[in-house]
Amino acid sequence: MQIGLVYPQTEYPADPTAIRDYAQAAEALGYGHVLAYDHILGANPDRPGGWSGPYTYRDPFIEPFLLFTWMAAAAPRLGFATGILILPQRETTLVAKQAAVLDVLCGGRLRLGVGTGWNAVEYQAAGYDFHNRGKRQEEQIEVLQLLWTRELVTFKGRWHDIPDAGLNPLPVQRPIPIWFGGHADAVLRRIARLGDGWLPGFRTAAAAAGHLETLDRYLAENGRSRAEIGIEPRLHWGEGNLDELGRTLEGWRAAGATHVSLNTMGAGFTSPGEHLAAIRGFAEMFTL
Repeated sequence: MQIGLVYPQTEYPADPTAIRDYAQAAEALGYGHVLAYDHILGANPDRPGGWSGPYTYRDPFIEPFLLFTWMAAAAPRLGFATGILILPQRETTLVAKQAAVLDVLCGGRLRLGVGTGWNAVEYQAAGYDFHNRGKRQEEQIEVLQLLWTRELVTFKGRWHDIPDAGLNPLPVQRPIPIWFGGHADAVLRRIARLGDGWLPGFRTAAAAAGHLETLDRYLAENGRSRAEIGIEPRLHWGEGNLDELGRTLEGWRAAGATHVSLNTMGAGFTSPGEHLAAIRGFAEMFTL
């Protein structure tokens, strides 16, 4: 099992030196990768109609491709995962290009976690239809995989029309692994057909057991097995009880998780030093 970190960007300064220090600390402590969340815009909670989302315009989000490019230069052994990139609110060929270049710059250690998202405000602002995002995402994935594996692509779909063109440079990984976030039945079916991994949001393996059984069934229907995909939950710091975190970690290991990311957000930390102390304590406890 590879253990990584969720970059605590909503509680961490948007400062290049602080970001560099975090990446270098993660690498030095033995963490295998950094995972980052994705939001382009935050809504005003006082907007007409109100707002009930977990994030607002006051919460900082560093764009993942740019964040990882900076980190890759500072910590050349780290891997990176988007968790998740909200793919249907982004232009597909640009995502293909950004991911391919990042994969080159980090030596082939990128995993592209994708999902459809929940924030209709971001979709409206970007000019994309919120209601057909699932279907568009499936076509986007087909286009991404073609662009990452062929020098030239000719493709005509419902939302994409590529007239004999291609990326240069191509990524190191051909194709870059695509992981899915979310729990809906449609997501589990997409993983079974198209995915390289699952990013579940459940806190414990016991809570995810039913979905894992369903995923196993869908994989079998597609001639695949759990051995062909990765699973990466997030391990939440909470009160910082290392014994409890260890039990949760072992539960996920027994359930077949291939990766885990430690998330120190939401623990009440108010300084970068507290986040760094937490990841250091975890690394020392579990001998990363």
